Amino acid sequence: MTLLAVENVTKRYRLPRRALLKPPAVLTAVDAASFTLERGQTLGIVGESGSGKSTLARMVMAFEKPDAGRVLFEGNDLAALSPNTLRSLRPHFQLVFQDPYGSLNPRRTVGWSIAEPLRATGQAERHRVSEALDQVGLRPADAEKYPHEFSGGQRQRVAIARAIVTRPSLLVADEAVSALDMSVQAQILNLLMDLQDELGLAILFISHDLSVVGSICDSIIVMKHGKIVEYGAAEQIMRAPEKGYTRSLMTAAGLI
Repeated sequence: MTLLAVENVTKRYRLPRRALLKPPAVLTAVDAASFTLERGQTLGIVGESGSGKSTLARMVMAFEKPDAGRVLFEGNDLAALSPNTLRSLRPHFQLVFQDPYGSLNPRRTVGWSIAEPLRATGQAERHRVSEALDQVGLRPADAEKYPHEFSGGQRQRVAIARAIVTRPSLLVADEAVSALDMSVQAQILNLLMDLQDELGLAILFISHDLSVVGSICDSIIVMKHGKIVEYGAAEQIMRAPEKGYTRSLMTAAGLI
């Protein structure tokens, strides 16, 4: 069974009213997007700011419901599930945030934050937290430290530990390395690939940087103004992109 299937998903937002007697304008953030992701594969979604890629990620994570279409995880239509059923399924798909410092409670140890998804499902904490820290290249003793005691790259490792502690099948990484310098970016990307091999993760990797996406992904989706304008094998798109917009992203990334 396909792990993740997105079928003709559309999301619209009403914009603030600009005139008293006119209806508010509507922004179509995602327009009839469709794709699949298999277990153990990495799919990259790339596009400029405002292209709809983060909105698509929020729907995959069931933070928002699509206005049309379906997001199927392991055959389950996420928008149609009851809150309790969705809560029981959520440990199987987890998100790595762009800003780990903002997603970690500064008043709590990182061990407490990593264990948060486990507490939500009533699972044992201590051993799993130590295991997750070891898997991301940190020490189990680091669980007693606070977020400000870590570097930016180390905090992103903590955020990844928090995402994998429930042993998910799918990891959604939304601009997970964009705030890091190049050397640390490479370390985190290598870590994600190692974790994929070790845990059999599928990864939905979202970025504005086509060079990063092309280096780690099996397939690539290129989005512009909410639409998928190109979708295919990473090797093919990086070698011979069909669309001018994709070529402009490659130029911006210094690839051509």
